[in-house]
Amino acid sequence: MSEVLALKYRPKNFDELIGQDSITQVLTGALNKGRLSHAYLFSGLRGSGKTSTARIFSKALVCDNGPTSTPCEVCENCKAANENKHIDIIEMDAASSRKIDDIRDLIEQTKYKPTMAKYKIFIIDEVHMLTREAFNALLKTLEEPPEYIKFILATTDPLKLPATILSRTQHFRFKRISTENIKHHLEYILDKEDIKFESEALDMLSRSGNGSLRDTLTLLDQAIIYTKGFIDAKSIANMLGLIDPEYLDNTFDAILKNNKSKVLQIIKELENYENEVVIDEMIAYLRDSFFNEDIRFSTLLYDRFFRILSEAKNLLFLNADSGFVLSLLFFKMLEATKLKAIDELINSIENNIKYDQTSPVVIDTKKEIAAKTTEKSKIKNQNSKTIDNKFDSLKKAVYERNYDTGKCFEESVKFINFNNDTLTLESCTKQECKKTLRFASGVIKHLVKEIYGINVKISMQPCSKSEDEAIQIEQNKQEDKKKDMPTEPITSSCVASHLENPDNESSKENILDDPFVKKAKELFTPNKIIIKRKV
Repeated sequence: MSEVLALKYRPKNFDELIGQDSITQVLTGALNKGRLSHAYLFSGLRGSGKTSTARIFSKALVCDNGPTSTPCEVCENCKAANENKHIDIIEMDAASSRKIDDIRDLIEQTKYKPTMAKYKIFIIDEVHMLTREAFNALLKTLEEPPEYIKFILATTDPLKLPATILSRTQHFRFKRISTENIKHHLEYILDKEDIKFESEALDMLSRSGNGSLRDTLTLLDQAIIYTKGFIDAKSIANMLGLIDPEYLDNTFDAILKNNKSKVLQIIKELENYENEVVIDEMIAYLRDSFFNEDIRFSTLLYDRFFRILSEAKNLLFLNADSGFVLSLLFFKMLEATKLKAIDELINSIENNIKYDQTSPVVIDTKKEIAAKTTEKSKIKNQNSKTIDNKFDSLKKAVYERNYDTGKCFEESVKFINFNNDTLTLESCTKQECKKTLRFASGVIKHLVKEIYGINVKISMQPCSKSEDEAIQIEQNKQEDKKKDMPTEPITSSCVASHLENPDNESSKENILDDPFVKKAKELFTPNKIIIKRKV
């Protein structure tokens, strides 16, 4: 009768352990140097090698040449350990023997010395299943056992163990076995069993094991029976409910070619699969394509596709309509292929520019130079006008915040130029405006960034004129304003035109008939109205 692969190819020594190199190195070093602890804790994923390591370590302790990292495999102790019949290696399943009475029986056995070997070893599997009372009963013995006693605890959930247990053991954390290591081990086993296989099929089996070697070997047993001696990718995909890699290749080919009719057909065909499995398989395909440097995909496309697939997976966790999520996923991927990178757009524009070098072209140099000069002057005037408009907008914005600040800013700050995101200003601040502008400097900087851009830098230049010259210029401006003022008084209201002009032909009666005066009479009902000329 054939034996299942997980038991038939169970590792018998440290060299046969798969994917746990760091733990193997520590345990072999402890055995060779004689630095042994009284209690060990092995934790990790199911099928990662915890129980196998515990048995190998136990055999290394009870071997006639032990403690040694390389048991002889020929002595009675090694043979008994390999057959799981050694009287001094006691395995206990904490899932079924979890009560305090079971731990009391175990503690009673620790009082007696080993029968055959140098050590008596207790392997407690699934130790997190013990009751709280059982843990408390084990504490004292676990902390100070007799020198011939060794404890090896194994668990898939170390967080459920009390801190008092964790502190009394050497903790070894078994990691998930990599897909590559699992695949190599499967190839080794199939070569031994003389079974032919396809590499893609082993990739699918290794991925489906989720880092557990025992689970993967169980699937391999099933695959050997299902495929009738030849393990091919299509058969494994059908067995596991996965998607054939060739079908995935055609799917992405249709997406990249923006073939909507083909994509719609694929969506209907994928209704027979679990949507979460479809997304996982597409992610795995993209990952493999990325590492194989598939020229059909750019880095930008990988990023976009992976984001779309991740979002779709999150929607499935929210119990969204899985069929609609899958359809949305494919159409988003179709749209993602239309978006080109900036570099691609630049290259396409450059490629579309064609230069006709076959026939000579006669150019009037003088006319061309004149045209270029005119064009440059237009652009320069346009840019200058735009920059001036921006500075006018800045002054207006400062005025809107505070009139006095705006006035000081207009009188004290002069625009020089704006080049390469640098605004150059000249500051000729008068004494009475220095304090005002200093307090308003933060607001002015904020307004500059709003108008000229967030990356703008402000460069202030000292005043090109002395303070006395600036004062003299200001006085001249004031005098010019007085000269320009009209000699005729400015009317300040609708009535002022009648009151301020002594030569006004309107009489007092006409003034009283003014609508404004009539309205005032209605509101205030005065007994007497006095008309005076405005001074």
